Amino acid sequence: MLDPSLIIIPLLKSPGQSLTETEESFYEPFHLKHFSVEFSRSGFSRIIRELRKGNYDDLCWHRLAQQADQLSLTQGFSELMCVNHLAQHWQQVGVIPYPHQVKTAEKVIKEMRGLAILADEVGLGKTIEAGMILKEYLIRGLVKRALILVPSSLCWQWYQELAEKFQIYAGIQRSEWDWEHADILIASIDTAKLEPHAEIIRNINYDMVIIDEAHKLKNTATKAWQLVNSLQKKYCLMLTATPVQNNLKELYNLITLLKPGQLGSYRTFKQKFMQDLRTPKNPSQLRQLLSEVLIRNRRGEGTVQFTKRHVYPIVVELTPPERALYDQITELIRASSKLAPFKANILPLITLQREVCSSFYAAGVTLQKIYDKYGLDPDAKIMDVMNEAVKIRQNSKCDIIEKVVSQIRDRVIIFTEYKASQEYIRYRLEKANFRTFAFDGSLSRGRKQWVRYLFQKEGGILVSTESGGEGLNFQFCNHVINYDLPWNPMRLEQRIGRVHRLGQTKDVHVYNLVTKDTIEEHIMFLLHEKINMFQMILGELDAILMHLKWDKSFESQLMQIFLKAASKEAVHRELDQLGDEILKAREEIRRRQWDFF
Repeated sequence: MLDPSLIIIPLLKSPGQSLTETEESFYEPFHLKHFSVEFSRSGFSRIIRELRKGNYDDLCWHRLAQQADQLSLTQGFSELMCVNHLAQHWQQVGVIPYPHQVKTAEKVIKEMRGLAILADEVGLGKTIEAGMILKEYLIRGLVKRALILVPSSLCWQWYQELAEKFQIYAGIQRSEWDWEHADILIASIDTAKLEPHAEIIRNINYDMVIIDEAHKLKNTATKAWQLVNSLQKKYCLMLTATPVQNNLKELYNLITLLKPGQLGSYRTFKQKFMQDLRTPKNPSQLRQLLSEVLIRNRRGEGTVQFTKRHVYPIVVELTPPERALYDQITELIRASSKLAPFKANILPLITLQREVCSSFYAAGVTLQKIYDKYGLDPDAKIMDVMNEAVKIRQNSKCDIIEKVVSQIRDRVIIFTEYKASQEYIRYRLEKANFRTFAFDGSLSRGRKQWVRYLFQKEGGILVSTESGGEGLNFQFCNHVINYDLPWNPMRLEQRIGRVHRLGQTKDVHVYNLVTKDTIEEHIMFLLHEKINMFQMILGELDAILMHLKWDKSFESQLMQIFLKAASKEAVHRELDQLGDEILKAREEIRRRQWDFF
């Protein structure tokens, strides 16, 4: 049986002519008070094909089946069956269902008929809510086949969450065969949207589809949006912390994916609810329509009270040889930025400038790569700088690291952006008799899980690169050391979010190593003093950076400031202006979210 949005309903009335009482009672179960129809050649052809194949049920049978499904949920529905079903298991694994999560699951099932956008602020447990809803439908026998589409980096995390917390054992898609043979399947949406996968998926009738990071489906021209729009599904959950990002049309596209006709045609929606792309008209009426398909819980009373976050900037003083080499590399970067190879692509110089604040070992590796790739002439003095880098025997940051971890005496995660720095940090700590684990993008999913298990069980120090930390959570650890500072604040937020999230029972301590009188000091000024990033709502920066619509990356914005500024004071003035832009965008986004929800 196909989903209600694919049923052909003969609504033949002249413009302005109202329905009779009998007709209203017939159409009421389908919620067609705001019904509108849009035709396209491809859509009409598809309907004809499905009719010829006999894939459409008789309307009466469909109506009876839909009413039976709903009666089984509403008659005598007082509480979720899954809460009692999983009570003992949750006690064993330490899961606490929060009241707002239970209420959300109840509302989705009882009032929204399994069609909902879960738009809680980041960290309030949208995955838990989706898991509870899926488990409830599974227990009641209303869902047998489900598809969960997520970013590729989150496939393993979803598998782990469903298995550990809900005893739902899903498959992870690895081949074309999996689509048709797995009852519950977790898959990368980037894989699913490609052929031949998309064609296979379109021909499968799903009881439930769950989409994580649903705000990425804001554009109807993308393959991802078109795939989700073509799926045959009875229930659908879409998860996003930022349902409104840039404009109202994106919100309309998201709602239309979930429940076509809820906001009418785009022309009607535009006339009735849009002053311009970003400013709504009739907000109370729009809010009412959105409340029928969207739930947004905010931090505060009745939701989750997170543990405190303590941030400690640790200033690192470079030794005279280190300072001399830093200055040499900085001058080399300024000179090289005027050369032809780097005018079109400044990324290698950005990498080098960031690495020189991480470790001279990492910077030396990149200098060699630049020399080999671009074949710079001797006037660039790159060979002299490389030779000086080899002579450096001290690393002031690692000296500080050894002191900090010896005082913590607990599990610690050390984040660095570079593999070379990771290897050097592990070498120094192992030499000082600390047990370390390596975590980076080269590890398989199974190996990552094994390293995580050992770190949780036996303690020690986990030295992770940026890619290594994706997709796994470490709530059992509450100490994070940022050995080097990523220039993009989103990356810093993601690092801390690995430990400071739902399930963390202790205060989180974040130690940021900052080399004095270097770019890192400027970055810390921007993130810590200017925009107070560490007190922002988790996930907020993502929306802010998208809202700003810069023509270049955040890292490139910073690099241009450092290259053109002649003094420390000039850098601070430019960063002040950049910070003001970010703060202004944050206030605009917060205001807009309150307008809608």
